[in-house]
Amino acid sequence: MPSPSHRMLNLLSVLQSRRDWGGQELADRLGVTVRTIRRDVDRLRELGYAITAVKGPYGGYRLAPGEELPPLLFDDEQAVAIAVALQSASGVDIADAAARALATMRQVMPSHLRHRIDTIRFEVDATGEQAAPEVVEAVSGATRDRRTLRIEYGGDDRSRRIEPYAVVARDGRWYVVAWELDAADWRILRLDRLRLRQGGGVPFEPREIPTGNARTFLAARFKGASDEDRWPVTAEFILSVPVGRVIPFAAGAALDDLGGGRTRVQVGSWSWAGALAWALRFDAPFEIVGPPELADAAAALAGRLTDSAVGPGIR
Repeated sequence: MPSPSHRMLNLLSVLQSRRDWGGQELADRLGVTVRTIRRDVDRLRELGYAITAVKGPYGGYRLAPGEELPPLLFDDEQAVAIAVALQSASGVDIADAAARALATMRQVMPSHLRHRIDTIRFEVDATGEQAAPEVVEAVSGATRDRRTLRIEYGGDDRSRRIEPYAVVARDGRWYVVAWELDAADWRILRLDRLRLRQGGGVPFEPREIPTGNARTFLAARFKGASDEDRWPVTAEFILSVPVGRVIPFAAGAALDDLGGGRTRVQVGSWSWAGALAWALRFDAPFEIVGPPELADAAAALAGRLTDSAVGPGIR
């Protein structure tokens, strides 16, 4: 028979897995009596766990938030997931806190689990400026509560009023998608460049984000579009380059191996010149498939390149 301490830990682990549990359901799950469950719940309450009684035909229990953070129990997979998350924290200035949290977890882990997380090592791409945790917390809270914020941004000390809609992490940076009231336009603001002047402002009625949601809106702006997550132009050409050489540079592009060292490419870009630059990077012959605007841009670019090749004083 499990010891009382072991039994209480099992009970706590079960209570953490979902919101409500019936008394008989817990007893059946742990192989004990309902009376034993009641005693173990009382012991957990004495240790500081806020376990409330749930009314109902059979009664039950709920592990509620307490005034202080009590000890928590994680299964092996949860512990590994938390360890990975703590090591991959990026874009927010919490590196010291994350390292201390990971060290605290590691100290109490069994040896087999400690070995598992010790084998997980990777480099996180540093992005320079880090967002302050209090800024991330305040802006995230305002998006949840739908309340305006008064901010300063970048090197400008001008006060700006925004309606924040969502915080999005992308490529190691944190952004807020917001409606700027004074400019009457949508904005994408980096949280590491944002300073709060006043939080918890007046409530606002949500507007419809142009692309439908914040993540696709951010992706669209990165592609130079405003109302749809797509590139402004899409080009198609055939490179005289084996597909294996193209693949490492093909993020977002569609490739078709034509054999014989030739690859059909369909790629999006901010402009036709940008699409041509994508092809020119391979320093190999290529054939333009379309559209016609791409061929026109290639002819214009050829003329500019010819003119650029003529040095000063040669004309």
